[in-house]
Amino acid sequence: MRKLHLVAILCALALPVAALAQQGFDPWRGAVPDQKAKQENKADTKAPKKTAQTKTGGDTLTLETTKGNIVIRLRTDIAPAHAKRLQQLASEGFYNNVPFHRVIDGFMAQTGDGQNGDGSGGSRYPDLKAEFSSVPFRRGIVGMARKAGNNNSANSQFFIMFAEQSSLNNQYTVIGEVISGMNVVDKINKGEPPRNPDRIVKATAGQ
Repeated sequence: MRKLHLVAILCALALPVAALAQQGFDPWRGAVPDQKAKQENKADTKAPKKTAQTKTGGDTLTLETTKGNIVIRLRTDIAPAHAKRLQQLASEGFYNNVPFHRVIDGFMAQTGDGQNGDGSGGSRYPDLKAEFSSVPFRRGIVGMARKAGNNNSANSQFFIMFAEQSSLNNQYTVIGEVISGMNVVDKINKGEPPRNPDRIVKATAGQ
């Protein structure tokens, strides 16, 4: 009986460890997409549905890319500081000619490093404090990249989700959602980094 009791305790302890392992993704480091989510979203090639949440608040950020235009509704209602940062950098031309330096099929496409272009840089402005929300990371959601282990280190880089990735929920700041051009996002050259990366030709902030 003691042996069985010990086994039960060990199994109980193993569960939270496994849960933490599922949350180890960081857009600034290597990662493997959620295979279950990848399968469930593989057939979903349509633009994300607009919900009551995505209709409220927010200005737009238009990315003119080498594959076409992507329009993002910025969630100024849930992440005002991050939205202001992206608008400011776009108005300064910081994102012009910046590559999509890390693009994982079935997971996400990352860009926004106007300093080095390889994911190691940021802007001249200070890092931002996290603005986590209850909005889940599903297809079309745009999140802010941050440094590993530091919630308050988002700066200029952001990523667009190809598919749902629930392990990112409440771990990264949701900054917006693609409302037009997910078909363009799907065409972005894949790789870590891509051999011939697609680029943001010009980013424009608007209302």
